[in-house]
Parts: sequence; structure tokens; C-alpha cells
Amino acid sequence: MAMTVYKYQAQALMRDYLLSDPLVPYTSVLIGIVLCKMAYNLTRILSSFYFKGYSSLTKIQRVEWNNRGMSSAHAIFITSISLYLVISTDLFSDHLKGPITFRNSIISTFALGVSVGYFISDLAMIFWLYPTLGGMEYILHHTLSVVAIAYTMLSGEGQFYTYMVLISETTTPEINLRWFLDTAGLKKSSAYLVNGILMFVAWLVARILLFMYVFYHIYFHYSQVVQMHAFGYYLTFVVPSVLFVMNTMWFMKILKGVKKTLSKWS
Repeated sequence: MAMTVYKYQAQALMRDYLLSDPLVPYTSVLIGIVLCKMAYNLTRILSSFYFKGYSSLTKIQRVEWNNRGMSSAHAIFITSISLYLVISTDLFSDHLKGPITFRNSIISTFALGVSVGYFISDLAMIFWLYPTLGGMEYILHHTLSVVAIAYTMLSGEGQFYTYMVLISETTTPEINLRWFLDTAGLKKSSAYLVNGILMFVAWLVARILLFMYVFYHIYFHYSQVVQMHAFGYYLTFVVPSVLFVMNTMWFMKILKGVKKTLSKWS
């Protein structure tokens, strides 16, 4: 009986406070930051148990190792949510009435808040250890992400395009696995080669072709996009465009790396 009472009290707390409409953006950001800390610590604990070489890494290598575990956890979470909302639900379906640019839900807003919490956490670590975890291009990427995601989370505008762009996070685990294998001394392994090919394909699909589809969708739904507030309107064009340029530059580096690796294996 006591457990049942506590269960109902916890559910009421979640419904009336943590997940009430006005508080969702703020509680979700806080939850995102806490989850990042948990993922960071969990990566450290699991790695110390299952990777013998973890203890021999330098202090800064262990920090980056744990940070990449954290970013992989966020990537899996936000990619899954993005695909679910875009493909498996009717939230952004063209069959529904009303502009797609103004559609949102508690779940979509909450997930964006968690993502904002991650980007804030990761950006703080980048500044703290600059330039070990990334240079100015990472600061630009994360700053654009925080501004764009926070705006669409708070305003409810443009969440469809935000989630389309966030699907590109599907490439993050492959990027991190490449670093893990390299740091573990497995750069010449077949796993490194296979992961490199997967990273190339994922990047091409999620960060090049998908962005082209986003631009195509914006063009054919411009009458809805133009109804957004001025700041959201400009974000819809500026953020995907800047990220697409960065993605293309990184893709050319990946392509060179794949060619170099394949030439060695052949």
C-alpha cells in the first residue's frame, strides 16, 4: 500500500511540476545536464572495468574518452527521438491541418531541452579544456545548436526542422568509435576499417543528403516558414546553411581518410 502511494505521488510530481507545460523547457534542460554527468561517470566506470588500457591513458585522454561516451549517449537518444517524432508519429505529418512550423508537443519540447542540456555541458567542457576537445569549429557548431534548439524549445516554432537537423547526430557514435579504436591502438584493425566505411555512408546520408532534403522542404513550405517570428525565420535558413557548409568541409576530410585507408588495405 505504501509503495502504491509513493508511486502515485511520484507520478503527480512529474505531471504537475516537472512535466507541466510552463516548466518543461527548464526542467528538461536541467535533466539533460544531470544525464550528461551520469553518462560521463558511467563511461568512466565501465571503461575502467572492461578496457584494460583505460588506466594507462593520460588524464586528458581519460577526460576525452569519458566525454565521447557522453556525446555518444546523447546522439543515440536524440537520433532515436528525432526519427520517432518525424517518421513514427503524425505530429509533423502533411495530412494534418495547420502550418508544420508551429507544431510541437510536451515530448518534443522535453527532448529538445535534454539536447540543450547536453550542448551546454559539452560546450562548457570544450571551453574548460580548449582546444583539446575541439577548436573554434566545434564552438561555432555547439553555439549555433544551443541558440537554435533553445529558441525552438521555448517558442515551439520550427521543431520539425530542428529534429530533421538533429538526425545528423547519428554520425557521432561512429566518429567517437573511430577515436576509441585509434586511442586503443586498433587503427590497423578490420573494425577500424568497417567503422570508417560506416561513418562515410552515415555522414553522406545524414549530413549531406538529409540537409538537401531540409532545404527542399523549406522551399516548398515557404508560405508556412514565413509565418514564423523574424528570429525563428532567419534561424531556419542560417543554421542549416552554416552547418551544411561545415558538414561538407568535414565530409571531404572523411573522404580523403577513407581513400587513404582503403589504399593501405588494398
